[in-house]
Amino acid sequence: MKRLIILALIAITGFTQAQRSQLMGFVDSDVILGKMPEYQAAMRDLQDMAGKFEGEANQMKIALDQLQRDYLAEEVLLSNEQKKLRKEAIAAKEQELYQYREAKFGPNGTLVNERMKLVKPLQDKVYEAIQSVAKKEGYAFIFDKNGGALMLYADPKYDKTLEVMEALGITTTEDGPSKPLNGAGKPGAQGTGNQGGTGKPNSNKPGSKPPVNNSDSDE
Repeated sequence: MKRLIILALIAITGFTQAQRSQLMGFVDSDVILGKMPEYQAAMRDLQDMAGKFEGEANQMKIALDQLQRDYLAEEVLLSNEQKKLRKEAIAAKEQELYQYREAKFGPNGTLVNERMKLVKPLQDKVYEAIQSVAKKEGYAFIFDKNGGALMLYADPKYDKTLEVMEALGITTTEDGPSKPLNGAGKPGAQGTGNQGGTGKPNSNKPGSKPPVNNSDSDE
């Protein structure tokens, strides 16, 4: 029995020592991306594109609202056939607006695809730098503070954010790296964090049904 206890203690000690030999560090991918000029430029391009799309959608909505107001104002003067045609025209405009928003802001829309094209190569670049720093300094694990991993405490001496930034050729300051400009979204590539949205519309969100016409009690 004593021999078994001794063997168990040796095994536990060896396991503890093996754990201690596996260095762990963490990075802040938001800070890294936010300090990359090419990422900031990509975010500005995406914001400009989203603003353009939203402006066009708003113009379509204004035209739709005008059609609805005109119909309500003239409804009592219209024949049944004219009412039918006007309501069909309004429904067509509603569908056009819905399809436009889906094409631009939807999960497979232009904005999402453009973000993948602009941002994913930068996220991959950061991921490669993280791997390089981990291998160079002998770290077994590198966590991302913004990657969804639960981190109740992090000793700053294990923060490898600056090392990764230096590997990417990003200038760092004595006060430390700054946070991303304008609340830039979290990265979405593997190992670098979650994807954040840019320029999402405030109404008529993708995936929702087109608005229903509120005229002539057919709603």
